[in-house]
Amino acid sequence: MIPSMPIRKAARILRAGGVIAYPTEGVYGLGCLPGNLAAVMRVLEMKGRDVSQGLILIAADPAQLAPWALLPQRAELPSSAERPVTWLVPARPDVPHWIRGAHERIAVRITAHAVAAALCTAAGSALVSTSANVSGRPPARTGYVLRREFGPLVDYVVPGDCGPAQGPSEIRDLETGGIVRAALA
Repeated sequence: MIPSMPIRKAARILRAGGVIAYPTEGVYGLGCLPGNLAAVMRVLEMKGRDVSQGLILIAADPAQLAPWALLPQRAELPSSAERPVTWLVPARPDVPHWIRGAHERIAVRITAHAVAAALCTAAGSALVSTSANVSGRPPARTGYVLRREFGPLVDYVVPGDCGPAQGPSEIRDLETGGIVRAALA
């Protein structure tokens, strides 16, 4: 059972333009609403990540990805808590550069993590979901590491534990099925 009070608080912060940290299938994530340029730029600055790299969006269901991605009809985006997969799919033409980076496609995942899915549902939106790490360093997998690295920088840390995956999600091309980034074994 997920406590509803932290989820509601996080959703209010997201809708107000805030940045949160939260558990996902394999690592803690930094997130915000994807349409909020100022919040996205805060996330990128925290990570030391270049905007040209693009960001992953997570959602509780495919409908939350509709404003961002051109999903094929009846597209399946298989993923699980044990083996999360992020899919590269065509981006809608109006998706801003701060989400897709220098790419024509966008990275999306239907999250299998209960807390992350509850956040998307409560916010009524897909969320930016990038691993909680400074670029080039290992991502936070424990609350201690997360709070030490990002606690003072985010507006709220959602309580909860990361899922059973051992690291960030695998990234695959939906069209070809090819692996773009392998998951940790």
